Amino acid sequence: MKSVRAVLDYLSQGGVQYLFGIPAGSVNALFDELYEIPHITPIITKHEGAASYMAAAYAKYTQHLGVCIGCSGPGSTNLLSGAAHAMREQLPVLFLTGAVPVRTMGLNASQELSAVPLFQPVTKYSISVEKSEDLLPEVRKAVDIAFSNIPGPVHIEMPIDIQLSEIEPQEIPSFPLRQPLTAPTTTIETLAQALTKHELGIIFIGQGAKQAIAEAIHLAELLNWPILTTPQAKGFVPDSHPLHYGVFGFAGHESATRIIQNPNATALVIIGSSLGETATSNWNPELTKDRFVVQIDMDSSVFQRKYEIDFPVHASAEETLKALCNQLNQLGLAKKDNFSSVHEPSMSREPWEYNTQTLLQALQDYLPDHTRYTVDIGEFMSYVIHYMAVKEVDSFEINVHFGPMGYGISSAIGIYLADPSRPIVSITGDGCFFMHGMEILTAKEYQLPILFVVMNNARLGMVYHGHNLQYQRSHPRFEQSPIHISNLAKELGIPSYRIDKLEDLKEEEITRLITLDGPAILEVALVDNNTPPMGDRVKFLSSFQK
Repeated sequence: MKSVRAVLDYLSQGGVQYLFGIPAGSVNALFDELYEIPHITPIITKHEGAASYMAAAYAKYTQHLGVCIGCSGPGSTNLLSGAAHAMREQLPVLFLTGAVPVRTMGLNASQELSAVPLFQPVTKYSISVEKSEDLLPEVRKAVDIAFSNIPGPVHIEMPIDIQLSEIEPQEIPSFPLRQPLTAPTTTIETLAQALTKHELGIIFIGQGAKQAIAEAIHLAELLNWPILTTPQAKGFVPDSHPLHYGVFGFAGHESATRIIQNPNATALVIIGSSLGETATSNWNPELTKDRFVVQIDMDSSVFQRKYEIDFPVHASAEETLKALCNQLNQLGLAKKDNFSSVHEPSMSREPWEYNTQTLLQALQDYLPDHTRYTVDIGEFMSYVIHYMAVKEVDSFEINVHFGPMGYGISSAIGIYLADPSRPIVSITGDGCFFMHGMEILTAKEYQLPILFVVMNNARLGMVYHGHNLQYQRSHPRFEQSPIHISNLAKELGIPSYRIDKLEDLKEEEITRLITLDGPAILEVALVDNNTPPMGDRVKFLSSFQK
């Protein structure tokens, strides 16, 4: 068999259903083999960068391996942003890139480029295979590394002649089993005793708690402590929960800030947050001041990085919180029937003028409560974080950390393939759309019923507002001539609807768009000159020179 067929058999046996990427000469051997493996579907995208975001989102929402493929040279370099994103988000993604034949390396072959050193800073493992019999063992090793300890992306460069070489049939190894990292029983017992000494504390949830939301909420209910989330963890805790006080950090809520400023809250339990800039309102010292601070994380490098941590717990959040709640039960704590905390709604409504806040809130009124939203980078993102309601658990996908434009478009496709049981709405801007908007054709070709909401203000909105707030001026080239995106969608054969005023937003049109057999575009033509609710972000930017 060809060595590349052995790789595909391994991925197939491991349960891989989708490969994201674009075919080309140096990876055509792999795509050719897919004719005979119908249960693996190649998702052919319009740009390799988009494929990398799809694979990462798929990995995030399945807790399984995402696989992404690019050709040698530009195909490989186009994957780098997605690899960096997967590294930052700790997602197991296998990047497979083609390469020129081994015998032509160094001879200026077409699209020749050594991708290994490029991927090394943004993956856990990056190597080029020089012998055909080593291809499958190296892929297996890479997948093991992707799932071991802290999950993350890996990269294998496959010269085309290595892919095509015939090898002796090899035993197909099994996929690695992901083992939870558990904390010692004595650590859990000591922590439980310590927490019971504090009458009031704060449960601070980051995106690393994604698989442990039920346990985190249960912990808060046992202790009767308020819950705050980071911006990226928005959507984890429904607003209806009486202990939820909203988002702290970028575009966060005053109710959350008041909790942080409450001197009676003498403990802080951080679950799955690395305490980066956006999660901490620019590393606000008030977060941990005069508090007993607990941090639970699989990544020990986050401990003592910026804040002093009194009780670091190097373990998986889900297992740790289950054990901690059980221990608190043994100490006599039980879930209360009524909580002493009073939730203050943070998503207040403004008068019904046509602006970003009211538009997003009105749109959400017309969508099912279990809708999942992917949110791109732009001024609208701060409005989403601050004003849109969390109606059900795990309802927002927000990427503030690495923050690539267009991520919200591509991730919607990866998430829908991972979990088609919930409606998907991608909220993006015209700037992001012009980067990765052609992926709506990918959604069309695979008949994915995703609603793409394009906030069209004919400018780079976040940049425009940031410059005006920081420098009191904005370069005119941050703006552009308005483009009628719904007309563009029509030419692409994609159903669309355009809003020019709030009265244009009609429930029957939204219902029509989300019940199609494929994607649709809702274009929102809106120039909003109100200052976005970015919190202390601008103040922080202004301090760079100090």
